[in-house]
Amino acid sequence: MFGSFAGLTKVVNLKSVVISALAVLSTWLCLRLGIKADFPLTLIATAIVFPLVFSISTAYTRREKALEEYGALKACGRSLYMASRDWVQQTDEKRDAEVKSALYELLCASRDLLTGPLREAPRVEPRIYAAFERLSHFVQDMRAAHLAPTECSRLNQYIGRMITAFENLRNIFEYRTPRSLRAFSDFFILLLPILYGPYFAYQAEQFRVEYFFIMPILFALILCGLANIQDHLENPFDQIGQDDVAIDPDRFVASLDSGLSPKAAGPAVVELEDD
Repeated sequence: MFGSFAGLTKVVNLKSVVISALAVLSTWLCLRLGIKADFPLTLIATAIVFPLVFSISTAYTRREKALEEYGALKACGRSLYMASRDWVQQTDEKRDAEVKSALYELLCASRDLLTGPLREAPRVEPRIYAAFERLSHFVQDMRAAHLAPTECSRLNQYIGRMITAFENLRNIFEYRTPRSLRAFSDFFILLLPILYGPYFAYQAEQFRVEYFFIMPILFALILCGLANIQDHLENPFDQIGQDDVAIDPDRFVASLDSGLSPKAAGPAVVELEDD
């Protein structure tokens, strides 16, 4: 219940309250001055609803693409770690730790880039490419550990897929849905609730006095709510909306050994109290 209320506060914000107040003020002035007109509602669908629905659909598709690429990044990273741990006869804890460290740094740097301001991206990018270089050196170590050339080629394919996933995530972060379309919708969201004051005054004749201003308030809240939903979906990494993509390096690294048996994961330490 409280989670739903928190989500509602992100959809209904100060912008919604201000536009609702302007719509109510416009309706009240039209009632006082006797200005009434039966405007067609198709203008609302053409100027606001259709562009907003298109933008929301596009933003949601971008979010789903971001989830897919983030999943590919983690899946290939997990495959690299399992290859280091299981694909050669001689285990090397130092090599396993190096792969785990490189993956952790890769996800941390990716999180810093995707959640930070765009102007900071050139400063963070070298950390990401340095992590990929460490993974590339890991393949050389696996070749030196007598891993078959075909399997080394497969590891290089994993790294290539991870690079592709990161570049797709960066493109989603840097590029947005059409800005001109969103500016068009924002303009009419502000303008139409005010201009439709005569229409609300005309419809108010059919209701009791206490219901006069329900329609302009609902009208403004619905349009602003759709616009706010689109704004929150626009950047799936900013951690503002409830549907954002959360990159968690600590959880990923902690889960790398979660499938091991207690013996493979290492001896358990048991402390015994003295009698």
